[in-house]
Amino acid sequence: MKRIVWVSAAVALSMLPIAQAQNCDVTRVLAQMDAASAKFQSTQADFKWDVLQTVVNEHDIQSGTIYFERHGDSTSMAAYIKQPAEKTVFYNGSTLTLLQPEIKQETLFSANSQYESFLTLGFGGSGKDLQSNWTVTCQGMESIDGTQTAKLDLKPKQQNVANMFSHITVWIDPVRSLGLKQIFYEPSGDNRTATYTAVKYNTKIPADMFKPKDKGYTVIRR
Repeated sequence: MKRIVWVSAAVALSMLPIAQAQNCDVTRVLAQMDAASAKFQSTQADFKWDVLQTVVNEHDIQSGTIYFERHGDSTSMAAYIKQPAEKTVFYNGSTLTLLQPEIKQETLFSANSQYESFLTLGFGGSGKDLQSNWTVTCQGMESIDGTQTAKLDLKPKQQNVANMFSHITVWIDPVRSLGLKQIFYEPSGDNRTATYTAVKYNTKIPADMFKPKDKGYTVIRR
């Protein structure tokens, strides 16, 4: 399951001057995220996921396009991986689906709300939701592609999430409650860096983008 989580759902941690870190007011950032979350409907972005296996110093890089859409209190996700091999990952709040055209296989994983805390991390979530799942500290304000972001370090409050990630660093645009960069750190020392570009905010996304298409694949449930 850990490997699939890496697929769904992105390296050194830069050190900021103390004076810059003091300019980041975590209470203000979380309040901005609360206001932005109320307006969030959807987003689309190009992504690059870079998984680093530190023991062998090897990178596994994937790229494609990702979509998020809010439905009440739940968020749907669809990640269309184009490189190096075509795959698609869907998340609808209860099920994680992996489509692998090369082997004509559709794998279904039963998911829960704790998975949503990081599968949809940085895409329309409120500051209150962030605080309920993570211990949040702000490490400063940084500009990414001309957008001012808050660099937040998150430590998981749920032990089963902590077993997968010791902490996560996210660069959040608090005005839109969008994550433009994420680094997921595993207890093993491995990590994944995710970057998002060409972001489209609150644009209409066709409903069928979030639904696996029946292609007659072998279905496996786990």
